[in-house]
Amino acid sequence: MSPADVGKVAGSEPSSSVRPQTAAPPASPASPASSPSSVLVPPAQSGGHEALPPRGTGDHSGAVQDRLAAWVCDLSLLHELTERLARTSGLDDAVHELLRAGATLVGARRGLVALAPADGLGPETTVALGLGHSDLGTLETVPQAALATGGAGGGLHRDLLHEPGLAPRHREVAAHLGLAASYAVPLTADSGGPLGTAVWFYDEPAEPPDRRRRLLALYLRFATEYVARCLELARVRDGSAALRAELLPARLPRVPGVRTAVRHTAGPRGGGDWYDALPLPEGALGLAVGGVTGAGPGAVAAMGRLRASLRAYAVMEGEDPVAVLADLELLLRMTEPARSATALFVHAAAHSAGGHRITLAGAGHCPPLLVGDRRCEYVETSLSAPLNMLSCWEAPGVELRVRPGESLLLFTDGLLHRTGEPTDRAFTRLHAAARSAPAAVRADPERLADHVLGAVLPDGRDRAEHPEDLVLLVAHFE
Repeated sequence: MSPADVGKVAGSEPSSSVRPQTAAPPASPASPASSPSSVLVPPAQSGGHEALPPRGTGDHSGAVQDRLAAWVCDLSLLHELTERLARTSGLDDAVHELLRAGATLVGARRGLVALAPADGLGPETTVALGLGHSDLGTLETVPQAALATGGAGGGLHRDLLHEPGLAPRHREVAAHLGLAASYAVPLTADSGGPLGTAVWFYDEPAEPPDRRRRLLALYLRFATEYVARCLELARVRDGSAALRAELLPARLPRVPGVRTAVRHTAGPRGGGDWYDALPLPEGALGLAVGGVTGAGPGAVAAMGRLRASLRAYAVMEGEDPVAVLADLELLLRMTEPARSATALFVHAAAHSAGGHRITLAGAGHCPPLLVGDRRCEYVETSLSAPLNMLSCWEAPGVELRVRPGESLLLFTDGLLHRTGEPTDRAFTRLHAAARSAPAAVRADPERLADHVLGAVLPDGRDRAEHPEDLVLLVAHFE
């Protein structure tokens, strides 16, 4: 492995030299307001806060000034490191920053954090600094308790190759990876209990001075609480994402003569956009997209109830999309009086003369886009209000015939909003993207969905963090 120095941080001076045996650790984001050379620890004070000999005979003020200067350097260092941690976003970034800061404080180049929350709710993961995947695999063969505990130094192993009482496997792995010493500390938060263990490794026999250990302990008092909060937030987000995923179809159904594809991206707050495709009696297919107002768990729950209700109404009277949406509006008014929703329902059945007969109705929703060799046009649904916006919802249905080889694109307004353009220009952009698709792309709903998203939302904006949900449902008729 090739060496790379850990970025120097204000007030940091590695306490021991290190041989070039470790992989380069990830670079720590530097604060533009804090230059790494802004504060330097006086070399005479690198071992601790003890008073220095007087600068002159009887000159006690010099020792006091040196001690105060060392304290100021320590405070500046801790301030800079905690600022860097506070600027991280997400659990993974926070753990990486904790690992880098700890390496700076104890003068090490390699290390790892093994997260294993005591409540058993996870996630259980290992984050490494200067160690490759194969190195982590090798370290996993050493019991974590052996890595985290040592002799008189608690979690300190001053000389892994010659220290008495060390397990043979521990010594063998240390020699294989070029680890000569290690220093481990438990990560325990007052609010979350034990979170795991952090271990830093030296390439030569060494140990962090008492001053560095005190600084690390002070830093970890803040860092572990911050990581605990990041962990709690990550669990909430993961739980919301899992709930949202369970409320949407796990896979799209297969109906003879129709192939489907979907692209769905939820906003960070968990919005209420949804989609559905369900087989109906006599070989028909029902397609639906929609969205409820609001965001967060409440909107996700309302979306799940609305989608489940629409499926029931579609089975009972799917050939009449207007009736399906009218029933849905009545249910929404009775059960969710303070919430409105948009919806588009499509009933597709094979036509006796070839192709498919399409009937659809919309409630305040974007019109679908019909794409084929001979035409590319929006299906003009009648202008209607969203569900539960008026005292009585009503709109006529639309009927058309889809030729073999044509595709119908259903989408939510999040696709338009993510372009950052006015609505009319966003509609034009979507139309141009679908029309420019080559014939081979139009024949494959998966490729057509990717082509449209790539053209309308380039540079990965379909997956970027955005308040708006995004749904694109493509049905290709054969």
